[in-house]
Formats: sequence, structure tokens, C-alpha cells
Amino acid sequence: MPVPVRQPAPVARRRAVVMRHRARDLAREGARKGGGHARAGLAYVADRIIDIAPRVPVRDLAALRGQFPGLGPEELADRLVAGAAAGTSTVGAGIGAAAMLPVPPAMPTELAAEITGVAAIELKLIAELHEVYGVRAPGGLRARSTAYLSSWSEERGIDVTKPSTYDTALGGRMKRELRRQIMKRMVRNLPNLTPFMVGAAVGAVMNRRDTRKLAAQIRADLRRIQVPWDELPELPPLEKPADPLSPRELSEEL
Repeated sequence: MPVPVRQPAPVARRRAVVMRHRARDLAREGARKGGGHARAGLAYVADRIIDIAPRVPVRDLAALRGQFPGLGPEELADRLVAGAAAGTSTVGAGIGAAAMLPVPPAMPTELAAEITGVAAIELKLIAELHEVYGVRAPGGLRARSTAYLSSWSEERGIDVTKPSTYDTALGGRMKRELRRQIMKRMVRNLPNLTPFMVGAAVGAVMNRRDTRKLAAQIRADLRRIQVPWDELPELPPLEKPADPLSPRELSEEL
């Protein structure tokens, strides 16, 4: 009988093997370096997100209604979520594509860059959703940015009628929540080692899914305290960041 010819493994399976070996090496390296290095890395990413939060440009309700005329609150919110999900999926695709290289880059570094970029997009989304639902966080630029950081880290809308439910001071509790959120995202975004489940498409799907899930939670909270547009008092224009985060700078983060 003829000897069966051995077929080469599918490309996706070979990539999965590479990723498995890389993940194993990273785990060994992490165990060797110890938890102190991990905590330092998380602290750095948390501090980076805190630094960029006040620089994220946010459109107020008047600007949003001018840009999307004729839309009601839910339709406008849908547009914002779709735009943010598209943005974070692009970030995820870039990281996913990097994971498919024959020799993947240092994934913790790549994931840290992804988290920072996604955080900036989602912080903008959260701030603008609060505008759309008529519940702008009180205070100046820095106080609002901190309140929206609290919303992002705890994955919920802020209740402006109950200041005790959100932080406007960058104390220890806020930083602990940020680090917890960052750790959740890093664990969730570790390379999936199942064949056919690595790459740009999966990275994009994961981030798009997570941004939509976050937005759904925020919107559910905000609907409970929503103020109709015709009942809103006249609000001053939002204060503009002195040094707004530009698209170019955001791409450099990634």
C-alpha cells in the first residue's frame, strides 16, 4: 500500500502553535520577574490613562446635534457607539495582526498600548453619551474627566444627582479601580490559543464587542436619570483642553 503523504498543518494551526509557545515563554518570564514588575506596569498604564483623560476632546450636546441634525437621543447615541466601536476595532485589528507575525512582538507592551488607545476612545464615548442623555458631569474639565474615568473604570454611568457614587479626586480608590479595569482587559485580550482564533479579525471583533457592551451598560444607567432635551437648562459650552490629544498622538500611543 502506498505510504500516505503527510499534509502540512494549516496556516492557522501553525500560528496557534507559535502563539502557544510565545504565551508559555511570557508566562515563564512573568513568573521569573515576579509580581512587582506586573504591578509597576499596571501603575504606568493607569497613570498614562489618567494623564491623557483631560486631553481627550469631547463634543458637547450642541455640537453633537449640529453634527447629526434630525436625530433623537437614542439615534444619536447609536451613532456615537458605532463610531467608537469602529475605532476600537481598528486598534484591536492592529494588535491582532501583530500577534500573527512569525515571531510575535512583546505582547504585554502591545496590550498596554492597545489599552491606552481604547481607553481614550471609550472615555470620549462615555463623556459624549452623558451629554446626549442630559446628565453632564459637574465641575470643570479636570473634575469631569475624573468622573468619566470613574465611569470607565467601574463600567457604569455616573449619577450626577448623587456625587458620592463617583470619584472626582484621583485618590487611591480611583487608581485601584483603574488597575482592576486594566487587568481585566489585559486578561481578556491575551492571545486566544485555539486554532483559527488568532489574528486581526479576532482582535477587531473582541474590541468592538467590548466597547458595545460597555456602551450598553452606560446607556442603561443613563436612561434611568435621563433629562429630556427640552427640559435641559441652558448649559455653557464645554471647556476645551489646552493641549488636546490629536489623532496623530493617539496613533503614536499605538
